[in-house]
Amino acid sequence: MITLNAVRKVFQTRNGPVQAVDDISLRIEQGEIFGIIGYSGAGKSTLIRMLNMLERPSTGTVSVAGQDLAALSNKALRKARQEISMIFQHFNLLWSRTVAENISFPLEIAGVSKEERKKRVAELITLVGLEGRGDSYPSQLSGGQKQRVGIARALANNPKVLLCDEATSALDPKTTDSILNLLVEINKKLGLTIVLITHEMNVIRKICHRVAVMENGKVVEQGPVLELFKRPKQLITKDFLKQVVEPEETTDMIKQLAKAKPESKIIQLKFIGGHAEEPIITSVIRSFDVSVNILQGNVSQTQNGPYGTLFIQLQGEYSEIERAVAFMHEQQVEVEVMAYAD
Repeated sequence: MITLNAVRKVFQTRNGPVQAVDDISLRIEQGEIFGIIGYSGAGKSTLIRMLNMLERPSTGTVSVAGQDLAALSNKALRKARQEISMIFQHFNLLWSRTVAENISFPLEIAGVSKEERKKRVAELITLVGLEGRGDSYPSQLSGGQKQRVGIARALANNPKVLLCDEATSALDPKTTDSILNLLVEINKKLGLTIVLITHEMNVIRKICHRVAVMENGKVVEQGPVLELFKRPKQLITKDFLKQVVEPEETTDMIKQLAKAKPESKIIQLKFIGGHAEEPIITSVIRSFDVSVNILQGNVSQTQNGPYGTLFIQLQGEYSEIERAVAFMHEQQVEVEVMAYAD
């Protein structure tokens, strides 16, 4: 569906050229939800804006549905953009128009008849869960409702691709979840290809099939979301994963316990897929002469299956602790030693 080949983007500034995107090649399949994650300045916003030619690449090619967008005439590009819609962090609604009129706006531009516009708007209002709010103005809506209007408007012309530019960054966690659930529903119901950028790993974890990690204008790592949780290669990827699996308070607790508890080992266990539901700790307690102190843990669902993390403290003789750790390795559980106290 979307192919980027050796794409670069250089901006000319008063202080000289700035390379925002540096030699990126990606392929995004039809019907998948693809995430691009990076901190501010990584180049992700520039990258997503090149997918609809709001920013033209300095070099390289961007193809959507088999068309090289940079090679299209202005007229052909305007037509191609009707199949590539976008939603934004701050909604970008027309404040003088009602919900229904906002959703209808791209249809008016496309020359759709009034009767067809009215029918399509009604369908979209139902799809995004805004029944009864068609005559409301944006100032009368919550942040989540405004984003639902933005999504409905983006879907008006039946696009093949939906670009999401930090679409949940301005929302509270509960509202974020509801918008992410809506995007998943739309993806499944319409077969829509969704590309989203974010700096939040929880957003990636909840809805994306695959993810690319950006740093300094480059894609430094990419792959299925569950695979990155399982085997992150880059330091920045591991840093993002800590947002989900290793809260700051856990790190502080580990440091304190490592000082206070002699003859103990603090480890992090990673459970992937079906192993996330197996009673590993029960087996350890029954099979080895060690005490197990559970410090913190959770099981998260990704689009590719469950991913669980558990921080535990093992106490006992050194040899018995080592036997218990070896046993957990044998159960295909990934084990990382966080701290060891003699």
